[in-house]
Amino acid sequence: MANSSKDLQLRELKDMITELRNMIKTLQATVDAASKREEVLIQERDNLKDEISLLRKKLFGSSSEKRVIDFPGQLNLFNEAELEQDPSIAETEELAAILPEETPKKRKTRATDAERFKGIPVIKKYIDIPEEDKTCPVCSTPLVKIGEEFVRRELVFIPAKLKVVEIYSFNYSCPECSKRDIPVIKKGKDGKPHMLYGMASAGTVAWVMYQKFCNSLPYCRQEKDWKQYGAAITRATMANWVIRNSEAFFRPMYEYFHRKLLERNFLMADETPLQVLHEEGRRAQTKSYMWLFRSGEDGGIPIILYKYSPTRAGDNAVEFLQEFNGYLMCDGYSGYNKVSNAKRTACWAHIRRYLTDAIPKGKQLDYTQPSVQGMMYINQLFHLEDVIKAEHSSFDAIKKARLEKEKPIVEGFLSWLDKQNPVRGSRMDKAVTYIQNRRDYLMTYLEDGRCSFSNNLSENAIRPFTVGRKNWLFCDTPHGAQASAIVYTMVEMAKANGVNVYHYLTYLLEKLPDDSMSDNELDQLAPWNEKVKIEIERRAKNSNQS
Repeated sequence: MANSSKDLQLRELKDMITELRNMIKTLQATVDAASKREEVLIQERDNLKDEISLLRKKLFGSSSEKRVIDFPGQLNLFNEAELEQDPSIAETEELAAILPEETPKKRKTRATDAERFKGIPVIKKYIDIPEEDKTCPVCSTPLVKIGEEFVRRELVFIPAKLKVVEIYSFNYSCPECSKRDIPVIKKGKDGKPHMLYGMASAGTVAWVMYQKFCNSLPYCRQEKDWKQYGAAITRATMANWVIRNSEAFFRPMYEYFHRKLLERNFLMADETPLQVLHEEGRRAQTKSYMWLFRSGEDGGIPIILYKYSPTRAGDNAVEFLQEFNGYLMCDGYSGYNKVSNAKRTACWAHIRRYLTDAIPKGKQLDYTQPSVQGMMYINQLFHLEDVIKAEHSSFDAIKKARLEKEKPIVEGFLSWLDKQNPVRGSRMDKAVTYIQNRRDYLMTYLEDGRCSFSNNLSENAIRPFTVGRKNWLFCDTPHGAQASAIVYTMVEMAKANGVNVYHYLTYLLEKLPDDSMSDNELDQLAPWNEKVKIEIERRAKNSNQS
């Protein structure tokens, strides 16, 4: 009986041990799961901290992505063979011994007054003494003028003035013919068609365009400005002037520029959001887009075009670049892949931007950080680009120098990239993913010396639109958005070809190009035409003297 009691107790203890073991396993699994959740939460917290740090940097910090390439104690990451053979060398060798010496930048000389005010007429004003003081106070002999002395220089601003010009024509008739019921009547003509929409002159419409699309001054502020001059011109009237006149007289030039752009073999593109309030079938808050297409760095005349579209679909780029066949520099947007005849080149400035954002706060000089290591490769490439373009003027020489000096660095960068295994969801993970997705395009620019290394030219060309968007905020209708694209094109074309924007807009509104003109006739109105440049320069000079 005792044995059976002990056996029962033993079985109970065994069952308790089994239950405790199962409980321990359950608790251990719970602890492991909690630890994993804690690791995930810690990583998520760290990622959010990095995100907050990045947003603060973008909001309050410097926007420059440039970094110096030479620091005391900076290690050599470009000689991988030596690093593998002797790791101790990597701890002491400085990058300054490997990188080419940084070309010192010549300090820009301060402009003289004559350079700053070039083209502005100079009026000499003399300070004389009173007539009663023109005699010698000692012997009363009349004083003799012995010369003049410079005192100071003043820049005088003359405010604009408005006037209404009413144009009449004298009419003449033959009194003798009138008696025979065969009236002969002649009217005075000035040779101008007077076809502008609205009562405004060409210069007035051009001024409204210049203020909005060059100075980013919205119609509501221009309306207040016009009132100061005594004219009650509403914003709706100004918008109507711009939309109707740009569609009628700028669009033929726009389409001609488009045809000339498609003849080039090196193009660049970019796009940015735009809000259009009254698009059919779409909410006012829906994003529309303004696209920018421009000529590349092939040494030809610069051509810059804006294009409005309701969506960001790649079909918009396909439609605009239907007849293009060549190299296309753009950002990482996959919609450009639909342009079948274009050979994509990657923008190294965007790659640098992602790596810059991936550098942890306060770790800019910590060369154990993968993001900093990647930046060293990128900075080396940018430095070499500056040196090569400064030393070589021909595109063949640029291509040869790139292959000799930059290709090994790009290959080393790709080898470094393959070794990266960043934490999932981190900024470094986003940077590596972005670069890997564009890996096929990273070396395309080495194929031709005319290929661009970055898309900075496009971003600089689209910046006037983004600055203007901060002021006027949105377009009311698709017609207004399309007019904005056309006028921005004319403004940026004038800037790129070095002609006065206001006088060029006025010139076009006076010449009134239309669809009946041939390309040769439209070329006579283009901002790169030497006769046009001379005429615009003459107008600018005369306006300063009047």
